[in-house]
Amino acid sequence: MKRSIIDLWVGIFVAIGLASVTFLALKVANLTPQSNNNSYTLIAEFDNIGGLKVKAPVKSSGVVVGRVSNIELDTQRYVARATLTLDGQYHFSRDTSAEILTAGLLGEQYVGLVQGGEEENLKPGDRLQLTSSALVLEQLIGKFMTSFAEGNNKAAAADAAAAETAP
Repeated sequence: MKRSIIDLWVGIFVAIGLASVTFLALKVANLTPQSNNNSYTLIAEFDNIGGLKVKAPVKSSGVVVGRVSNIELDTQRYVARATLTLDGQYHFSRDTSAEILTAGLLGEQYVGLVQGGEEENLKPGDRLQLTSSALVLEQLIGKFMTSFAEGNNKAAAADAAAAETAP
């Protein structure tokens, strides 16, 4: 009798542990179901989205206010068009800006919204007019290396010119 009670408690503990691990895995993968159906969409166009992915968070002042629900390429203007699904309790003015940011140095990318000053709010389906593309680390390193090499070439040329004019 005592053995079966212990086995029952061990089974309950294992089931709770498995449920907890499943919940955490879904939370980390951003696959938790959206509980609020009172949402609306906005469109943001970027020259470069970097590593932005569908279901990436949309944040304002560090608070998650929505998710990226779709990313596609506009084949006429060749810009990336991201559809942002925002929680209906958050409203943003017409001059709100969107930028692609990175959590930490090499962390996940997300869309950051910066509230503007206009009194009129964006309506569902509106397009954000002010956007800033993602900073791609490889491009920054390439620019740094190019400018560094140019600086060295100019310094070497100046040294050579100084050596030629010296008696």
